[in-house]
Amino acid sequence: MQGNTGKKFAKEGKAEMGKGFERHVTFHVLPGNGIEFEDFFTSDYQPAMSQTPGFIKAELLKDTNKKQDLQMVLRFESEEAATSWRASNSHAALKPKLKSLYDGSELKVYQVIV
Repeated sequence: MQGNTGKKFAKEGKAEMGKGFERHVTFHVLPGNGIEFEDFFTSDYQPAMSQTPGFIKAELLKDTNKKQDLQMVLRFESEEAATSWRASNSHAALKPKLKSLYDGSELKVYQVIV
């Protein structure tokens, strides 16, 4: 088993081996906008973000208790890479559409340690 784990980490790269930063953003999606939010994330937001140097991955999670709450989990190699995405023209262009789909959000930032 240990040999397989080593191979897995070797393929995933340094950031997956305990390095990087994650931004967890919970969005309180407006009623009736859940599917549109998911589609926007998949077709526009995630592909644009993936072009940012230092981007690792992005996921969208649905709260099992509050169906209107969706959480973006965004992983970057560094805080600078995350800041670069937020300061990019692509992010600025997508922000109005994103903001039209939710009514409030919370952010937590984590350093990935393992």
